[in-house]
Parts: sequence; structure tokens; C-alpha cells
Amino acid sequence: MADSAGIQQGSPAIGAAGLVPAAPGAGGTEGSGAAGGSARIAVKKAQLRSSPRPKKLEKLGVYSSCKAEGACKCNGWKSQNPPPTPPQTDQQSNTVNLQEPCRSCSHTLGDHVTHLENVSEEEMNRLLGIVLDVEYLYTCVHKEEDADTKQVYFSLFKLLRKSILQMGKPMLEAQESPPFEKPSIEQGVNNFVQYKFSHLPSKERQTIMELAKMFLNQINYWQLETPSQRRQRVPNDDAAGYKANYTRWLCYCNVPQFCDSLPRYETTQIFGRTLLRSVFTVMRKQLLEQARQEKDKLPPEKRTLILTHFPKFLSMLEEEVYSHSSPIWSQDFLAGAAGGQIPIHTVISAPPVARPLYYSTSPVSVDPSTCGSVSPARKTASVLETNPVGEKRKPSEPLHHEENKRPRVVGDIPMDLINEVMATITDPAAIPETSLLSAHSARDEAARLEERRGVIEFHVIGNSLNQKPNKRILMWLVGLQNVFSHQLPRMPKEYITRLVFDPKHKTLSLIKDGRVIGGICFRMFPSQGFTEIVFCAVTSNEQVKGYGTHLMNHLKEYHIKHEILNFLTYADEYAIGYFKKQGFSKDIKVPKAKYVGYIKDYEGATLMGCELNPSIPYTEFSVIIKKQKEIIKKLIERKQAQIRKVYPGLSCFKDGVRQIPIESIPGIRETGWKPVGKGKELKDPDQLYSTLKTILQHVKSHQNAWPFMEPVKKTEAPGYYQVIRFPMDLKTMSERLKSRYYTTRKLFMADMQRIFTNCREYNPPESEYYKCANLLEKFFYTKIKEAGLIEK
Repeated sequence: MADSAGIQQGSPAIGAAGLVPAAPGAGGTEGSGAAGGSARIAVKKAQLRSSPRPKKLEKLGVYSSCKAEGACKCNGWKSQNPPPTPPQTDQQSNTVNLQEPCRSCSHTLGDHVTHLENVSEEEMNRLLGIVLDVEYLYTCVHKEEDADTKQVYFSLFKLLRKSILQMGKPMLEAQESPPFEKPSIEQGVNNFVQYKFSHLPSKERQTIMELAKMFLNQINYWQLETPSQRRQRVPNDDAAGYKANYTRWLCYCNVPQFCDSLPRYETTQIFGRTLLRSVFTVMRKQLLEQARQEKDKLPPEKRTLILTHFPKFLSMLEEEVYSHSSPIWSQDFLAGAAGGQIPIHTVISAPPVARPLYYSTSPVSVDPSTCGSVSPARKTASVLETNPVGEKRKPSEPLHHEENKRPRVVGDIPMDLINEVMATITDPAAIPETSLLSAHSARDEAARLEERRGVIEFHVIGNSLNQKPNKRILMWLVGLQNVFSHQLPRMPKEYITRLVFDPKHKTLSLIKDGRVIGGICFRMFPSQGFTEIVFCAVTSNEQVKGYGTHLMNHLKEYHIKHEILNFLTYADEYAIGYFKKQGFSKDIKVPKAKYVGYIKDYEGATLMGCELNPSIPYTEFSVIIKKQKEIIKKLIERKQAQIRKVYPGLSCFKDGVRQIPIESIPGIRETGWKPVGKGKELKDPDQLYSTLKTILQHVKSHQNAWPFMEPVKKTEAPGYYQVIRFPMDLKTMSERLKSRYYTTRKLFMADMQRIFTNCREYNPPESEYYKCANLLEKFFYTKIKEAGLIEK
């Protein structure tokens, strides 16, 4: 609306329920606020409908045509066309009575309402509602200064005035009736949820639904800027198209919110992408700005949703709104996925694709109906694939599990039960919904989605001295050099350039919109069984999107394919955290002789390594883990349902019993409980002595036992005995064994465990002593199990 009307483009409070929109023309006497306009109209209508019938007739007589004999052509006590200034309607209604002569035809006002004598009370109230809507629009016409808006108000005023005269229902006459564009905004957003988030687990999908509802609610109560305001802001826009949509919006959506005698439609149900494009940019900016300004007023449960997830949701939606090739605006988008249209008030997306828990032995195929769109990284044909130094990342080769040959393990869950549980997880109706986003969502979730939709691609590229240069690859290498130089300022640019363009080095590059935004430069040493990671970076404005994790996962799968299962890298203080998250540690599995002289040493950096597991599909690892968690949860629920039985309380303690075996408690074994850590207790002292002596000799002979052979000397470890209150060592244990101190296996195991616990308590995790304790502890428990002293 025009500024004088007090209405500018804006939004209601984010996430609020029961929003009250701004009234058309509100800004003067008829409700100077959003709540004021609608509340006053509602109160007036309630008061008038509860008035005595004569009062109602007096009100209707003002707007009804004369029925006196002689074919009087008077169309109302008031003139049908409004005078230059609006009359004071409240005062006027108090002075008018049925005996007063009409100003236009001199007949009494009673002659104007003779046709209403036998009308029902319900019809009378309906007509009175139209009367008050007429009076409200009457005021709006005189207060509105914008010509386009004023014209619409006046047209609606005349339409309602005519409905009173003819006692009919107001029907807007238009060349085109709602909906004006298909699919609607509502359906488009629904398709968007289906397209990009259908794979998510139940909790995350519920949050996306909540964001979608919030967004649609904002549009339904959004105040569009007038055509004249839009022309000033966007001079080159389609002015005629916007004006047509603005007029429709006023007639079908905005004015009917207050003039309830007019049929009302939701903006999101009758308009489509054209209107959404015209408001999205400004609307998104104002919504986010308002959220930041009012963040302290938001309830705690809404704060994360609105400040963190809502901006991401809007950014992803914006891409689809302004994309010329987005599939969400296709009318048959849901035909194959859900078999029909999905109402937005439920925002139920299709069930997620059920991913296998392991790779099948059959060739991997990509089904577009399940993936939404085929990721370029998953396509089989590419110009770059023909170039050995420009390989495009392919899915990992199928991992052979030979399911039929795998021996059954005691306690394995039958596959029939697993498949049955999987079916319930895949069905969204069977999953309890929640309004909060999981705090443990995978870091690479967004990046994996973008790859599936083709937004990003991964290519392994490198320079070559033997083949004709590929212009595209050379451009990408230059882009990688720029990214590494900007993100790694401590590295000399000449050094970065030399390694990136070195034919012995390759780079897994991350491509978005045809340009490089990140990559991992590496050198493979197949003969030594490891690869050195030299540079790893993502451009600053594309970080915190999971690209780094997804890059590393692709690199892992690439190396599994090439049968290299170890990574080594020197990480500076800023990169240690990233590499730890990717599975790297300071515990290097590669023998030192294998990498000394091969890997470049960096001053002030920490050597870290990562051992790959060829059975893990790393790019889908987080999805698999999430699915496995859901399966375990469902299996636990089923087990609990089977054993949920109430047993009587224990009464033996009243009879003086001090303690009872756990296994004697009724129902304890039905839960699946088993005695933990129980083994064969050797009752023969000589046999126990012989067994423990053998185990102790094996432990003392182990290569990692050297730090624990004798008591710690105070001169070698100052303050040791202030930290460790109960010291223990292998020499002391040998002496105790000779003196027949160990009458049970538990005493022996407790002393041995104290050695390892003391070491870890006193020494830092990165120390050699700490590592020796861990390795020796594993060896000790292996020997204990072999001796049958504890269960395997």
C-alpha cells in the first residue's frame, strides 16, 4: 500500500502463531495497527448482529433500494457513489429511523426494507456483515493515496454495494479465476521438501516441514508492495504482470481477511512461482534481519530453528525459485513419487530411500526415481574419464561380502527380522515425529545432497608431461593453486604452485558451478603402501557446509579402489582438529622405515596418519550408521514389548536375607541378561599358580612391557608417588605370585589392571608410555581369555 496508508512491505513476527495481518488502508481512524483494524470490524459486526431487528432494518434500509409503489428507482437512502468525504457512519446510524424520509426519493426508510420483513435472521446477519464491509471499504477508498490500490478498493466497494441491493453473494468477475498459476507456491514448496529432504530421518524431516509451514505462513500474511513502489525499486521488471498479480492478491487474499463477505484464498494456494520470484529476495532479507533483531525475544526452543536452520532452508529454496531448470515447478513432479498431490498442511514427503547396510555384489546402478537427480559424480560417461590424469570420481567398486559363505555368529539377528524392521523405518507413518533437529546430524549431509543434485562435482586431476594438455584441467589446477594460496598463507606460493603442477602429485578437486572451490592435493606411494596428503583446503566462503568431510570421504574411496590403505600428513595447529574428525591420529600405523625419506617434513607440524577399512563405503558411512542406529532402536523397542511383564516384588529381604544372586531375580534372564566377566575359577591352588605364572611370563616377554618391569624411580618421575597412590609393577607381581598371594584370578587381574590405569593417569595420551600400556593391556586380556579365566 501507499506510505500514507501506513502499510509497507513487511512481515509478522517469525514463528508466531495466530498472526494478525495489517488491515488495508489501516493508518488513520479505522484501526491504526494490524490488530486494531480486524478487531474493530469483528466487534462492530458482533454488536450489530446482536441488535434488535428494528435496528438491523434501519441499518439495511440505508443501503437498500426503494420498494414504494410507482416503480421508484432510488437505489438507497445513501447515494450509491460515495461523496468526496466519508460521512460519520456511527453517528448517522443513531439518528436514522424507519419513519424518516429518504433524501433521494422522499419515501420513508421503511419503504426501503419491506422486502426484508420475512427474511430469516441468518440472512439478515449476512447482509449486515456486507454492510459493515462496505462502510470499511468506503473509508479505505478516501484514505488510500496509491491510485492502483484505490481503484481496487472502489471496485470492491461497488461489488459489495450491488450484493446488498440484489441480496446476492458477492462474486468477483474476472477473466481468470483462482488458481492463477500451477503448481502453486504451496505445492512448489512441498515439492522442494520432497526433492531435497525426502532421504532424511524422521526427526530432521519434521524440522524441515516446520520450516516449510513457517515460510508459507509468512507469504500468506505478507504485504505486497504497490506497483508504483516496485517500479521505483525494480525499473526493468514486468510491471504489467506484477500489477495483475497485485490486483488479484488484493481482491482474493488481502481485503477478504477483513471483509469476510468476500471469498478468501491463501496466497500460497492460488499464486505460483511468478509471484514468489517477485517477493522472495526482499522477503528473505527482511525475515532474516528481523530474526537477528528479535533473537533475544525468541523462545529457546525456537531460537536454533529460526537463527540456524531457517537461513539454510531459505538459501536452498532460493536456488530452486530462481533456477530455470528446477524440477519442483513441474506439474507432474509427484506423479511417480507419491501418486498424487500432497497438501501442505501435512507436508509429508516421500519415504527415504532404503539404503543397504552393505554393498551388494551386483553392479551399482543409479535410479533417478530414488535419487531425485543423478549426480554428475555418479555418471559413467565423461570426457575427463578418458584422461588418466583427469579421472572423474566414480562410486566405489562393489565390496564382496559373500553373504552365504559367512559363518553364523551366536546372537546374530535373522535377516527376516532385519528386513521387517527396515520396512517400519522406511515408512514415515511408523516413525514418531519431533519438532527438534537432531544434534548429531552428519557433517557431510548437505554436501552429499548437493552432489546428488549435481550442484557439486568431484574430479581427480593432475598435470601431465606425456599427454596433450587439457585446457579445462589446467584451468582447474590454476584455481586450486589460488585456493591453496589464499587458505594456506604460511605456505610460499611458489612451493604450492610447484606441487600442484608436479606430475607426481594429483588433486581431488571440488567443482561448483564450473569453478574450483576446494581440493586435496596428494602424492601416492604404492610401493610403500601409503599416500601423503600435501594440501587440503576449501575456499572461505564455502566452508561450514560439510565439503571438507565429503572431500576426504571421496579421497578414501578413491584410495581403497587403488588398494592404498594408509594416509600420512603433517598437520599444523589449525588443521589437527579437522584431521581428527576425519579419522586421523598421532598413532602412526605405517612402519617408520616405510615413510622416512619419502614424506616431506614440515617444521612446527604434527605427523598424523589414517588407516582405511576397505569394507567401509565412506561417502555413505554416516547414512549407514544412522540407519543402523534406527534398526537397533527398533529392535530394542520390540524386545522390550515382548518382555514387558510385571513381577511381584522381592519379599525375601523381610525374612532377614542379606543378599541374593542377581540371576535369581524373577524376569532378569528374560531380558537377555548374562553374567558379565565370569570365567572358570581354578579351585586347585597349584593349577592356578601355574596358569598365572605362564600368563605373567608372556606379559613380561612382550615388547611393550619394558616401562612396567620395575617400580617407578622417584628420580626418573618426580612427583609420581604424589599422583599415584597405589603403585604396581611386574616385578612386584612376580614377588606376590611366588609368595602365593594370588589366591584368586581376580586379585591377579586387579593388580595387572592397576599397572595400566596408573600409567594412563600419570602420562599424557601422546606419550610412548601411554601407548605401551594400551597395547600390553590388549595382549594381557588375550592371554587371560586363552587361559579360560574370563569368557571370550
